[in-house]
Amino acid sequence: MLEVNDIVTAYGKIEALKGVSLSVPEGQITVLLGPNGAGKTTTLMSVAGLLKPKRGSVTFEGQDITGRQPGTIVQRGIALVPENRLVFPDMNVHDNLKTGAYVRNDNEIESDIESIYERFPRLKERYHQHAGTLSGGEQQMLAVARALMARPKLMLMDEPSLGLAPMIVEEIFRIIHDLNQEGTSIFLVEQNANMALKIAHQFYLLEQGLVTFSGTPGDMDENEVIQRAYLGTTA
Repeated sequence: MLEVNDIVTAYGKIEALKGVSLSVPEGQITVLLGPNGAGKTTTLMSVAGLLKPKRGSVTFEGQDITGRQPGTIVQRGIALVPENRLVFPDMNVHDNLKTGAYVRNDNEIESDIESIYERFPRLKERYHQHAGTLSGGEQQMLAVARALMARPKLMLMDEPSLGLAPMIVEEIFRIIHDLNQEGTSIFLVEQNANMALKIAHQFYLLEQGLVTFSGTPGDMDENEVIQRAYLGTTA
């Protein structure tokens, strides 16, 4: 479904990605693990069009989307749930959801919002509340729900469990699993390797801007996976 081929992405003269290649099959959960600074978020941003690779290519459903505008990529069927939620704090929940449908021009947006409220009843309870006053877990649910409003085929999710209480983390991972079961493909960046490996169909290890291992849960000793996910091979 998604093919990333030898991309190099830089911040100025510093190359954050040094030739990353990976694939995300349709209907699966693909997890990208690695220590802080490995280039995980940069990979997602390169796919989503927020950063333009210096070289290499990104293809989605056989079409080259390398360096396309973010709105174009959303229209193609890819939605990003960014790190740290990044909801619009001064807008209420309902209006935040509407922003997720900004590339759509159909007449089913309000009905989709009602479906979102059925999936996330806490958001329905707070639909008039400013997003900035929600709890961390509620903001994460809103960020996921906002992405769903684009009707994506593929969701890019960046550290959805970051800073959340353990009980909320379990709920977020249940939501991710359920979305995948309903047909949405997931490309997940996550520091919580234990939880991520429980739902992953396949995973990649990214270290210092390079993929150093790829496989399915069980292909590498879990303790080694977790050590490298948090610390890298040089630890």
